[in-house]
Amino acid sequence: MSIYQHFRQEEHDFIDQVLEWKVSVIEQYASKLTDFLDPREQEIVKSVVGNNDDVKLAFHGGANGAERKRALLYPPYLEPSADDFGLKAYDLSYPEKFVKIEHRQVLGSLMGIGLKRSKFGDIYFHDSRIQIVLSAEVSAFVEMQLQEVGKVKVSLNELPLEHLESTETSWEEASTTAASLRLDVMIASIYNLSRQKAQLLIGAKKVKINWKLVEQTAFECQEGDILSVRGFGRSKLLIVDGKTKKDKWRIIVGKQK
Repeated sequence: MSIYQHFRQEEHDFIDQVLEWKVSVIEQYASKLTDFLDPREQEIVKSVVGNNDDVKLAFHGGANGAERKRALLYPPYLEPSADDFGLKAYDLSYPEKFVKIEHRQVLGSLMGIGLKRSKFGDIYFHDSRIQIVLSAEVSAFVEMQLQEVGKVKVSLNELPLEHLESTETSWEEASTTAASLRLDVMIASIYNLSRQKAQLLIGAKKVKINWKLVEQTAFECQEGDILSVRGFGRSKLLIVDGKTKKDKWRIIVGKQK
């Protein structure tokens, strides 16, 4: 049985990469630390590595409840510590009495200095306080280059990982029906929109499935998928529970609170 049959075609390249990591750990008897992975990528790594006597697996994103995490594949003789994950945490200081900074602005500014999304983890907002998690190998570069978010002057102050304040994700379940599992149909059903509006959102590059931009209205959704629609929030396709007498799919979704 091929491992590929459990995953979408567009995920096969990442599976090949994970297989290379696994072989490297076995052959070189040395650890492999990845960049930050989104939750879908973490699930793929778990599936590919599996319960293996030769390769062990651990994840760390800096805080309990972190969404994006680095994976450490390591030989069984090692006992990894938090230091092995190469993480650094920072408070982002700015004149909060006069301006407001949003998540998309921080994200855009980090990528604007040439940083790949895989090199930094979660961004936490608590009232006027902003915290970010970086890969240690790029932290000095970010400290030097990140001087503005939008047009607001900012500064970074390093803090211990245990001082990170993560935000727990919770889902509110709801049931609905959909004529098909096409992306445009699912968005229309979940968010109570017209199918035309759903298609416009997809065409405007405002829709992600499992943290990846999807621009095909006919993209087929699957149980377990995370849908993110800019301006409408995030939802999760929890259960696809067969069809009704009118040949519609019964689905249970979770909407992020």
